[in-house]
Amino acid sequence: MKSVYQAEDAILLAHYGEILYELAIDKGANPEALLENTGIREKVLRNPEATLNFEQFKALVTNALALTQDPSLGLHYGSRLKFTTHGALGQASISSDNLSEAISSIIKYYRTRFAFIELSFFIDDNDAVIQLDENLGQGEFKAFLIEALFVSILDVSKFLFGPTLAKTGSCRVSYSPPRYVHQYFSFFVGDNRSASEFSADKLKKMISFNSPANQLRFEKQFLTLPMVLANSVARRLAEETCEKQLKAVDDKGFIVAKVRRSLQADPDRIPSMEEVSEGLHMTSRTLRRQLQAFGTSFQDLLSQIRKKRAIELLQNTDKSVDEIAYELGYSDPSNFGRAFRKWTEKSPSLFRKETS
Repeated sequence: MKSVYQAEDAILLAHYGEILYELAIDKGANPEALLENTGIREKVLRNPEATLNFEQFKALVTNALALTQDPSLGLHYGSRLKFTTHGALGQASISSDNLSEAISSIIKYYRTRFAFIELSFFIDDNDAVIQLDENLGQGEFKAFLIEALFVSILDVSKFLFGPTLAKTGSCRVSYSPPRYVHQYFSFFVGDNRSASEFSADKLKKMISFNSPANQLRFEKQFLTLPMVLANSVARRLAEETCEKQLKAVDDKGFIVAKVRRSLQADPDRIPSMEEVSEGLHMTSRTLRRQLQAFGTSFQDLLSQIRKKRAIELLQNTDKSVDEIAYELGYSDPSNFGRAFRKWTEKSPSLFRKETS
């Protein structure tokens, strides 16, 4: 199923933010500085029912990387995402009868944990392939996320099967080798031997950079490996919980997607919150509460739409700044100017001059 989420919509449990928060503190980061400009309060991270949106999580990652000065932070973060971290999803997978069923559970329910990525599973010749599809651009956040998810999956496989899968498998990523590439091998080789014990050719086969896709590969013969913790009752109970969580994620995501569509429906004007909530057949109070549960607000979504449209109008039309301000729903053009400087650190006029 394709996700309905855009990057600014996507959610994950605040618990995953808490794990990153604690990791960064362990590495010397200042707790207050970690949360600066993230819109996250520490008590939210401690709330097992709370969620973060994508922008909040990305801001936390950015702060953590800057404050720890550790570009390999994603590898270490992934190693802290044990199967117990994932709650019902982890329980459903490890309770499966074999590896194939475990992977199927992960693919089906991963959106209850990371709603902003797409995981797929398929067979390619003699390889079983777990593929991560993302649309996150380039840069350190992309590498951080891919490293964390792949290390987490490999860590669980080591727990269940020892080094078997990692030693015979390979990892492919779509970005260039980072300067800390030597650290990859301590996480990816699958046992305690150092990278120096592997030949250069073997290492290249195990980890490939600048690949067309992000994939973990292993021999398909291992799909029938029995799970040592297989338990049909535990699996059924865990999957029931996962089904409820998946519905909750989809319900929240669709609300945000609907609000976003409503805000963009008319190219000449932006509706008010009352108009949007009426169109969705709910009160503005109900809409506000549902968006808050998602970790966002009507004002946040409105600001994102205004920013995007403002940039498009400044770059692609001859409309004056005042005309653009009124079109975006600002009764006072000076308020638009202040908002635009907050978004881009430039005035609308300067932005237009520099990008025309």
